[in-house]
Parts: sequence; C-alpha cells; structure tokens
Amino acid sequence: MAHVITQIQRPPEKLVAQFKDFGAATVYEAAGRIGSVDPSIKPLDINMRLLGAALTVRCHPKDNLMLHKALQIAQPGDIIVAATDGHPNAGYFGDLMATSAMARQIGGLAVDGCVRDSSEIIEMGFPVFSRGTCMRGTVKQTLGSVNQSILFGDVIVNPGDLVLGDEDGIVIIPRTEMEAVLEAARLRVKKEKEKTAALKQGISSVEFNKLDQVFQNLGLVED
Repeated sequence: MAHVITQIQRPPEKLVAQFKDFGAATVYEAAGRIGSVDPSIKPLDINMRLLGAALTVRCHPKDNLMLHKALQIAQPGDIIVAATDGHPNAGYFGDLMATSAMARQIGGLAVDGCVRDSSEIIEMGFPVFSRGTCMRGTVKQTLGSVNQSILFGDVIVNPGDLVLGDEDGIVIIPRTEMEAVLEAARLRVKKEKEKTAALKQGISSVEFNKLDQVFQNLGLVED
C-alpha cells in the first residue's frame, strides 16, 4: 500500500462554496447528527473557519514528517486533517508551516494534536483547529500516510470529504452525501426562520414544539 496517494477525488468547488453560509451545528443536524468531531478540537481564534475538501494525514506520534508531505501535495482550498495516533501533546505545526500553507493557498488545518507559535498563526490569519498549544518539538523520522482513511476526533475521515468548522466545532460530511445534506440544511434554516418568527410573537417553545404531551407521558407534576 502506498504511503502517499497524490490523486484524490474532490467535491466540485461550486458545491463546497454553497456550504459557506451554514454553521457547523446546522450542517451536523441536517446530516442526521453525524460527523461531529470531538469538541476538544477547537479553533485557535474564535473567528477562524474551515470549509473545504479533506486531505488526510496520519502522523507517527510526536513526528510531523507527513504534515510536511501534505503541505507539498495539497491543492488550493484543501483542508489538511491530521491524526496523531493518540499522542496530541507536541507542537505538530508552527508559524513556518503556516507561512508555507498560506503561500500555497491551503484552506486550513485541523489536527488531533497541538500546535505552537499560536500568536503568529492567528496574526497571519491561517485557520487552525487543534486540541491546544504545546511548545514541545517534533521529529521527522517515521513514515505515516497521506490521503488514506483516518480516525480523527472520533470520526472516520476520507480524502475528499467536506470539512466545515467554526466556533461550535467541526463537522465532517462524506463527499457522496454533500448534495443531500446541503438540501437538508436549506430546509432546516427555512424551518428555523419560521420558528424564530413564532417565538418572537410570544409563543413558548413548549407550545411550539408540542411538548405538553411529552411532559404528561413522563408524569410531570406542577404545583
């Protein structure tokens, strides 16, 4: 099996772009509550957002060799999604790598580990989601993989899957399900607008969601 797969099937750019107005939570709900990445993986800055096709990486513990390979082969707009085999506490990515990523127009990084040089990365505006920051250095000694299936924050991610991240977290949508999820997200937003209008009129959420019967079935007692 090849360590690095250079050619992957990505979703059409026009399809990816249609998700730009949806939040991660909305897409997660529209997808049937699938694809929610471990919430411990957060943006370095609350204003950072990820949207693009996944380029997957599996790093050997405390070794960022394969991240460098991913930076070399990633296409503009790709989101590098990196697993660390359960060893997050090292600085797998720093400001020099972010500089390279921005020069190559990569869309962002999501790493199941830590990064360093966080202030510099935030200042340059490169979107990074991680488990936190850690100054501990990494080595470049052991092969992993690029563009194979990985387990990332409790979610299986395949190359070309949609990655959408914001202040609420990251959701992964399989490439083959994007069109269906997009339509479901549009419908959900429409229904939420209708609900908002009703709530603004003073109707309670219990009434709107028809929860009286639920409370009755559970034996709610009011005094």
